[in-house]
Amino acid sequence: MIEEQNKNQEKKFEEKVLLIRRVSKKIPGGNYITFSALVAVGDKKGNLGIGIGRSLEVPPAIQKASNYAKKHLINIPIVKKTIPFEIIYKFKSAKILLKPAPEGTGLKVGSVARILLDLVGVENASGKIIGSRNQIANAYAVIKALNILSKKYKLINNKK
Repeated sequence: MIEEQNKNQEKKFEEKVLLIRRVSKKIPGGNYITFSALVAVGDKKGNLGIGIGRSLEVPPAIQKASNYAKKHLINIPIVKKTIPFEIIYKFKSAKILLKPAPEGTGLKVGSVARILLDLVGVENASGKIIGSRNQIANAYAVIKALNILSKKYKLINNKK
């Protein structure tokens, strides 16, 4: 019975592999090769999580990242299929700008931000990633920006 509930819970999440890296380390016996995977998990209803997993092979790295992402989900408010308001956030060298867009615009944002917003369930938004091409830094910048957006939205709605 519990296994069926876990399977149903896992089925509702959509999983996207954003990045797979091959990491090589020099050791006395030669090269030590591992793989690192960046995975995003979302349910298209406002929940999103990302995780990094490392392993000697690719599938276990993806599985570890997916499990981490599912354990660290954040809830993002969606108003009329877009984000509630504009947000600018800087994380390390990545600066992210996200803006709400009118109905029918689509996702006008590049790189990993488009995938993450799609997994959340946002259909209309525009944005820009400035200062970094590192997909891991960009992904974390988007997550942190959406998390702050969520906290501000809750504060505004609780005051009314």
